[in-house]
Amino acid sequence: MYPKKDKSAYIILLTGCLLLLLSFGFRSSFGLFVKPITEANGWGREVISMALAIQNLFWGIVAVFAGGLADRFGNVKVVLAGTALFSLGMLLMAGVDSVWMLHSSAGLLVGAGIAGTSFGIVLPAMARAVGESRRQMALGLGTAAGSLGQFAVAPITQQLIDGFGWITALNIMAASVLVMALLALPLARYSGTSDQTGRQDQTVREALQEALSCRSFVLLVTGFFVCGFHVAFITAHMPAFLSDKGFDARLGAWSIAIIGLCNVVGAFLSGLWSGRIAKRSMLVAIYLGRAATISLFMLLPMTLVSVLAFSAVMGFLWLATVPPTSGLVAVMFGTRYMALLYGIVFLGHQVGSFSGVWLGGWLYDRTGSYDMVWWLGVALSLVAAIVHWPIREAAVATLVQQPQT
Repeated sequence: MYPKKDKSAYIILLTGCLLLLLSFGFRSSFGLFVKPITEANGWGREVISMALAIQNLFWGIVAVFAGGLADRFGNVKVVLAGTALFSLGMLLMAGVDSVWMLHSSAGLLVGAGIAGTSFGIVLPAMARAVGESRRQMALGLGTAAGSLGQFAVAPITQQLIDGFGWITALNIMAASVLVMALLALPLARYSGTSDQTGRQDQTVREALQEALSCRSFVLLVTGFFVCGFHVAFITAHMPAFLSDKGFDARLGAWSIAIIGLCNVVGAFLSGLWSGRIAKRSMLVAIYLGRAATISLFMLLPMTLVSVLAFSAVMGFLWLATVPPTSGLVAVMFGTRYMALLYGIVFLGHQVGSFSGVWLGGWLYDRTGSYDMVWWLGVALSLVAAIVHWPIREAAVATLVQQPQT
């Protein structure tokens, strides 16, 4: 039927997608704990916003090192370590009653755990498994799977909170996270240095120097900041925002879930389309679409229909940035150090995530509204569209001169 390599490639796609489904699904559920934890401890929203902001920033910082370790020692070891940290962080977060413990558990430990189990570690293995001709399809499929996790896990998490309380819900989630360790094992075949394109004689230091001196790479890092700002702000604050507007708390969970469901389609189509048209054009269109969507959401009357419509359209654009962004990294530098270099790009994303989550809580506590952050998101969308336009979709000169392996 299929050659042996093709069979293993399909197994990698399946297990990689399931792993990303769980990792991103758990990560997308933390916004549901904003009100329960703040009300239980009498804190302002800035406290948990800072914890989630630390989570996003630490996720980005650790992702750079996790990518380097995955490129050198293999993806599986990194995923196993990330799974352990993810579970421990959620376990310590349950019943938290001090700010330092909240920042340490939900912030540092969970952030490091997500870094070891998310796109930057899993997508490179999936890309290597299918080869260059089907790379964008694999990247789109993996990104879509993460979004499906957001759709599946957020409503279940809300049901756990409603049925058992937020402490028990976190304990159950901490145990469930460990399933990711089993799903990581098939990645071993495409871990380390096998099945990679690029300069095989290049050192990590040389790869970093080459990337940071590339104008298009720097622009890509800058633009991805905006994606992180949008995604993290909405994930962390949308449930509380809707609750403040008088909607039932369950609508917040369903809003996050609908975003995830619609992005299953958006991310997969983005992966397919970015294999056929210019990836920079895809990114420009996505950010202009976000600017228009957020503007209409804020200007039109806030109703159930407008919330659901916003969630659906924003979901279509949600992680549609990942396939063209990760694809550009592979085009420019090959897959030899893809996990490391995508980790650098993703750090820009997470600096944006830190800014969006923290600024949302900080401005809310001072103004009683999230409106300023929404409109800042519109302005940043326009900046991102401008920044991505000059990016060149071509291999760097040194890679062109090297024979491909």
